[in-house]
Amino acid sequence: MSNKIIFPKSDSVDIMLFSEGTYPYIKGGVSSWILQLMKGLPEFTFGVCFIGAQDTIDGKKMKISYEFPPNLKHLEVHYLFDNKDMPTPKKIEGDEKGFEAIHELHAGFKKDKFQIPKMLQDISFYTQDVTFEDFLFSKRAWQFIDETYSKNCPDVPFIDYFWTLRNIHKPIWLLANIVDKLPKTKIYHSPSTGYAGFLGALASYHANKPFFLTEHGIYTRERKIDMFSADWIEFKKPSLLQQPEEYNYIKRMWVNFFDKIGLFCYNRSNYTFSLFSGAQRIQISYGADENKSFVIPNGVDVEGLGATIKERLEVPKPIITLIGRVVPIKDIKTFIRAIKIASITIPDIEGWIVGPVEEDMEYLDECQQMAISLGLKQKKQMFNNNKSDLSLDELVEHRDKIKFFGHSNIKEILPKSALQTLSSISEGMPLVILEGFAAGVPCVATDVGSCRDLIEGGIDDADKAIGLAGAITGIANPEALADEYIKFLTFENGLWKKAQEAGLNRVKEYYSQNAFLHQYKELYDEAKELTWEELSKRVCPYYMPKQVPYPKVILRRFPIVKFLTNLQERSA
Repeated sequence: MSNKIIFPKSDSVDIMLFSEGTYPYIKGGVSSWILQLMKGLPEFTFGVCFIGAQDTIDGKKMKISYEFPPNLKHLEVHYLFDNKDMPTPKKIEGDEKGFEAIHELHAGFKKDKFQIPKMLQDISFYTQDVTFEDFLFSKRAWQFIDETYSKNCPDVPFIDYFWTLRNIHKPIWLLANIVDKLPKTKIYHSPSTGYAGFLGALASYHANKPFFLTEHGIYTRERKIDMFSADWIEFKKPSLLQQPEEYNYIKRMWVNFFDKIGLFCYNRSNYTFSLFSGAQRIQISYGADENKSFVIPNGVDVEGLGATIKERLEVPKPIITLIGRVVPIKDIKTFIRAIKIASITIPDIEGWIVGPVEEDMEYLDECQQMAISLGLKQKKQMFNNNKSDLSLDELVEHRDKIKFFGHSNIKEILPKSALQTLSSISEGMPLVILEGFAAGVPCVATDVGSCRDLIEGGIDDADKAIGLAGAITGIANPEALADEYIKFLTFENGLWKKAQEAGLNRVKEYYSQNAFLHQYKELYDEAKELTWEELSKRVCPYYMPKQVPYPKVILRRFPIVKFLTNLQERSA
């Protein structure tokens, strides 16, 4: 009997969501948000278009991590860099007008105000004018690469420049072919810019249907972090030949590409949503239209998570839980160091790391080795499909001070946790903090994304008056994290209890799942029968209850029927 999962297929859906490396393979974060939307809005039919780099992670085949909700009617999966089904090389001249448009595009990459040439907004450009074969093999493509290389970076090895340019642009043709075959859709919705956002924007141009963009992190900024820390981009000039503040040209090519792709997404989106006001300001600084930019915070199942509070000990054990992927951007190593420092004062303290472990096996190995070398762990744990080979009960009872749980049910983890923590160097709006609050767990987090707003209150004065639901520290500062852990785990001082109450009150008042779903339901209901132009002409009045940085609040939307220009017309 075959265990192969059958993906649902449909000719039409209400909402098409674009998933870049998340649902249905990677748990948590954006995947949780996608599932929350689908399950919470059963009156809409959904499609998911997943795009990834390859179908493996560290040599292991990716596996589906979720059961599909009944209103997920269409799921398709594509890989941009697996090099399968590559066309056979052949001699081609290449379309003159098409490559003129590509020249125009690259000239625009160097300008602050970027608009993708109109010709490149139409998928027929990629399927007819300059095909994938033209891009790969044509004489004009070679001339274009040779010309731009000689003009921009003759000191860089040509082979590095050639393959970088190919790898940057290759997915664009693949995405255009995906758009051409998507089912009929009423609304396109992407949770990021990047390749997923480009796919959504291009589909919106093709079908003339609304496009929503909800950024969870700022994709462009996170890719900059990835690029500048990447060790696979090796070339740089000798130090004596570098100009002041010059950095690797190959890295700059990638950064500029994602910058401009972000602008393409912002320009096409009918609404650009962020999860908190700080992210909204960053979006606007990156080119998003302020008049189309709104904040919709994440929401959590307050009632369901709140029910776990009855399972808590009156005085919890000193267990600090980090819920997140074991990847460098979460800076798990700083958390491990903080536990070591705090253990000097609180010998029975434990650090639990709950979340996928197989995304970066090399980093997991480094983290486990660090814990062993610091005397916090006896030996390395083993995992299968992101789950520990030890049961939950065995892990809880184990003598290690640092424990990796892999995928786990947070409703079983949070009641056992005294504190939750995030040591990340970048975040959007971490849903896990709100889930912790709803389960009665205060949080100590680094000052990234919306962590400060969630912990200290950032929506309005009443939110701030609720009080502190934990503490904020700087990034990469294990001493500061350890100090806050010790402070809150000294239960007799009353800080932990006050933080717990503040977190519970804040999540109930501002971050319920029902409010989150209601906002998206209204937006979908408004847009589902409209074209892109019709929705873009809607008047979106708003008021600012407080001065910036408080977010705009969307009021009623309505179409303009007629402008009245004088009193006589009004009285008529």
